[in-house]
Order: sequence, then C-alpha cells, then structure tokens
Amino acid sequence: MSENTTNYSRAIVDFLRNIFLPTETARRRSATGDRQGAAKPASRPAVFIALGALPVAMLGVWLAADPVESDRLRLKSKFERPSTIPYPADNVLSAARVDLGRRLFSEPRLSADNTISCATCHKPSQSFTDGQVVSKGVTKAPLRKHTPALWNLAWGHAYLWDGRAPSLEAQAKMPLEHPDEMGQAIEMSATKLVAIPEYVTAFATAFPEQQKIAPESILKALASYQRTLVSPMTRFDRWLDGDPKALSNSEKRGFQTFVGKGGCTNCHSGWAFTDYAFHDVGLDTTGDGRGKVINRPALDHAFKTPTLRELAWTAPYMHDGSMATLEDVVRHYEKGGVNRATRSPDLPRRLDLAERERQDLVAFLKSLSSSRPAHTPIETASSGSTSQASPDGRVTKVGQRDKKFQPTQVSIKAGETLTILNDDSQAHNVFIMDPRLNFDSGWLDPGAQAVIPFPEPGDFEAFCGIHPNMRLKVEVGPNIRSK
Repeated sequence: MSENTTNYSRAIVDFLRNIFLPTETARRRSATGDRQGAAKPASRPAVFIALGALPVAMLGVWLAADPVESDRLRLKSKFERPSTIPYPADNVLSAARVDLGRRLFSEPRLSADNTISCATCHKPSQSFTDGQVVSKGVTKAPLRKHTPALWNLAWGHAYLWDGRAPSLEAQAKMPLEHPDEMGQAIEMSATKLVAIPEYVTAFATAFPEQQKIAPESILKALASYQRTLVSPMTRFDRWLDGDPKALSNSEKRGFQTFVGKGGCTNCHSGWAFTDYAFHDVGLDTTGDGRGKVINRPALDHAFKTPTLRELAWTAPYMHDGSMATLEDVVRHYEKGGVNRATRSPDLPRRLDLAERERQDLVAFLKSLSSSRPAHTPIETASSGSTSQASPDGRVTKVGQRDKKFQPTQVSIKAGETLTILNDDSQAHNVFIMDPRLNFDSGWLDPGAQAVIPFPEPGDFEAFCGIHPNMRLKVEVGPNIRSK
C-alpha cells in the first residue's frame, strides 16, 4: 500500500475515533462522577454528519489506492469520442452520397483493366487493409508504401503517408489515376459509369444539381463514404465511460505505461490515437516522406502518424509494412531506430521496458480494437458541420503551442499583418495556399516568428506543414473593428 493510502487510512481511523469514542480524560472523569467534566455522547446530528462524510473519505482512499482509476478520470476528456462527423461545406454528408460512395468503393470499372477497385487493397473484411507488406495494382508492380487503414479520416487535413493530398476528395483521385494502382483517368471512369443506368439514377439522387455524371462527383461520393468510416466502440471506450471490468488489470497497467513512461501520447493522442502529424520514427527507409511535399529536407523521413484504432486487424505495421507484430513495434521504439538528427523530438529517449511492462502495453493496444474486424460505417444522421462561431475580438499575434495555433481564429483588417510566434518546444512552419495569397514561412524554430501581410479582404486558412491538423482561420475584412 502506498504512503498516501496509509495516511488516508490513519486519518479516517482518527476521525471516527474522535467522533464515536470518548477521550481517556473523559472516561476517567465519568468514572469518578465528575459531572461537569463528563464526556457527552455524540449528538445524533454529529453522528449522521460523520456517516455522511465516510463515503467521501473512502473515495479518497480508493483513488489513492488505484492510480489507474485516477488516470481514467483525469484523462477521460482527452480520449472521449466525438458525437458528429465533420465534412466540408462543398460536400454535404448525405445518405445518398454515402451509399453511392460505398458502391463506387467496390467498383472495378474505375480501374484501367476493370479488375481492381478501392476495396481490392482496402478490404472491408480486413479492417480496410489487405494484410500485405505492400500491395500490387493493375501493373502488378509492388507499390512503394504499405496500405494504410481508413479509420477516422474525417478528422484529418492531409492524407496519404506523406500528406500530399489536402482533402479526402483530392486523395480519392490519386490512387484512381496512379499508373501502378488503378491506372485510369477520372474522366474515363465517368464515361464508363454513364453507360450504366443504375449509376445514372444513383448520381442524380446524390447530386441533383448535376446534369450528368461528373468526375468531381465520383470523388465527392468516395470521400463521403470514407468520412463515415469511424472506428467503433471498444472495451477501452467502455472502461473510459466507467465500466471497471471492461479492461483487465494488465490492460490498465498498459494504459498507464502508454500515457506515462512510454510517452506514446506525444504522437498517438486524442480519441483516434493520432495527432495526424508527420514524424521521423527512425526507420531505415528511403527519404520519400513529408519533406518532399513541403520542400523541407529535414522531414524527408517523416511519415504520418497512423491511428491505433482497430490495429489488431491491420498488421503488418509502419508505412513500409516492415513490422509484423505489435511486439516488434514496441521493441523498435525501445531501441530508438536509426539515430538521425531529424528523428522526431516527440519520440521517447532511452525507453527501457521490463518484460511485464511490454506485455501490458501490447495488451492495452489490442483493447483499442473490436473483437472482430469492423467494417460497417456509423450512421450519418448524427453528422454535423465543421463550421465554428466567429471569434470574439481581434488579435494581430498568434502563438504556436502544443501543436495548436492559439487562438485558432482571428479577425484583422485588410492591409494589416499577422504575426505567428512559435512559442513551442519544437519546430513548426506556416503555409497559406490560396489563389489570393500564397505564403510559406519557411522553417520556424522555437522562438522564431513569421509576419504575414493580408492586403485584401477574405477568409483564409493557415496550417503547419509538419503538423497539418494545426489550423488557423483568418477573417480579413475592410471594417473589422479594433478592440
């Protein structure tokens, strides 16, 4: 028992003794008949108050004796599942679009030789992976990267292992047209579908504003379906909601290692267990990662953090499929991998796990998966918009801390500048990719800042190329009032 628990126990015993037992002096005075100094029995209200305080005191003992339960209460808000699915304003999530996207996902006529569909590599029965180190497309040539699972993509902002696709709609086009994957121009796919009456009807229902099957409608339907691929509730979620028996003692200990000694939440954070960012994790692979997308060589070996949801069914692991088991993955992080200067500062240093700690950690990771491969998207009725209220006030300086812009929304006047200060402990940068304003801050080390001019009115979005879920909305107006 811990020292804190012992102190709690002693306090309760002393508390009850003082309430219910007369003092030694009182007992002596009572025995000699000293009425003036005789001990009086505790009044009924005092006894009732004492009994009412007992559960509260016992709760303190229980929490002190169970640090895992204390962790659950402390971290619950960080891992709670969202209640709605975000979607962009120009592709409203609807049942008709999701159903059409589901059909297109398994449609081989979207490939050059009519043999391969999205579901060929992202098999719904295998948690939207295929179990291969790397897959093969229409040319039968091995692809360069491992097939990732498709869970919880609606909450990201950059897709594929290197993040070169800025939206799910843009991502859908890339494997369709890649010569080694499905190998067919999106325009040819639309031409094929026009000849199929069932698809003509389905597109007219999903996109009534379109006169015919348009290439962009194919991409929107596929993206809509992928947004509904939300990983289901697991035993971990039930435990987080208060069921103490949902996890074993080993899994609970593994959770403590995950959020503590292991430092896993530095990258695998939030309810989806990913920061949607890019990290060099020390793998001995060619440098074709995030660096080439944003022209930052220091990120050449950085790849997107995968979700840990449903990972029991998505082996092998890592962007190159080089690790067969979760045990292999854990041991890799213990060893540290290739000792490059660009290795992510978020990774643990000199991690030394005992065998039991390693087993407990793997047990916890498996608790993030369903009891069998899940492949049914959640209902879209609860889906909501990603729009947010306009910010109160106006600022001209924004910080970068904890992988977030702070604040996340600002309003300034046209002709003013906005200063972005990296007051974090790691490097960031700032991009704005807009026809009206194309801005690249370059590498921002801790303490560095970027000054962005906004010459004309409009709504703009800035993001960090290293951690693309860092988003800043900038409202630039001609008559924004200063505070």
